[in-house]
Amino acid sequence: MRALKMNGTGNAFLLIDARQGPVEVDAETITRWRQSHHFDQVLMLAPSQSGDARYRIWNRDGGEVGACGNGARCAGWYLMRESGKATALLDTAYGLTQARRTADNRVSVDLGPARTDWRDIPLAREMDTIALDYSLTASGLTVSRPGAVSMGNPHIVFDVPDLTGLPVEVLGPMAEYDPLFPDGVNAGFMQIRDRTHIRLRVWERGAGLTRACGTGAAAAIVAGHRKGRLDRQCHVSVDGGDLAIDWKENNHVWLEGPVELEGDVTL
Repeated sequence: MRALKMNGTGNAFLLIDARQGPVEVDAETITRWRQSHHFDQVLMLAPSQSGDARYRIWNRDGGEVGACGNGARCAGWYLMRESGKATALLDTAYGLTQARRTADNRVSVDLGPARTDWRDIPLAREMDTIALDYSLTASGLTVSRPGAVSMGNPHIVFDVPDLTGLPVEVLGPMAEYDPLFPDGVNAGFMQIRDRTHIRLRVWERGAGLTRACGTGAAAAIVAGHRKGRLDRQCHVSVDGGDLAIDWKENNHVWLEGPVELEGDVTL
């Protein structure tokens, strides 16, 4: 087993290469690792018969999840550095996905199709996912009518006029645990600067407020385009830097941005 600290645009990961032998990961183990290391998610690479590696993800609260876009970029970079190739194939919970090297320490990854049916999110009841009949209020501020998108994990995205002073740390948990979202939800708050550029902050279920969320960036562009406010190709400014999103005509969403290897760690 090899363990490393990596980040994708500030999204912090503990990457475990378990291809040479199984490693047990559970909530108790992750709690112990958190005492010595800061991370938003734990990523694991395991043997795969169909890809270069099986790719699994756990949030910092110990719950396993199906998708993490910045994590896929980091896992792909690690595999490409090892193989010397310009692409890597990840065997994920939502199928095989490709990562591509776009420049030194920059990787693009296919996040798969955007799903927008209310049952795919999932929601507890039928709603128009372009603009949910849903709102949150905190500190005298109300956000409402978010778009809902599944990128292999559930997202809602609120359009807000200004992120300055918005209490994301309060609003995010309110959405995460709302009964409308039976699997929980990632809550994004998007300030549109123009049709090709947004500012975004995301409260991630099971992880809290992170410096970047790749699937959240993808969901924001899908949600904004469905409302007629964004193009399909956009830059997303997050707390950790900038990401690029390209929502292809075949419905697949590509995420591109920087990765950083911080070094090996001992668990």
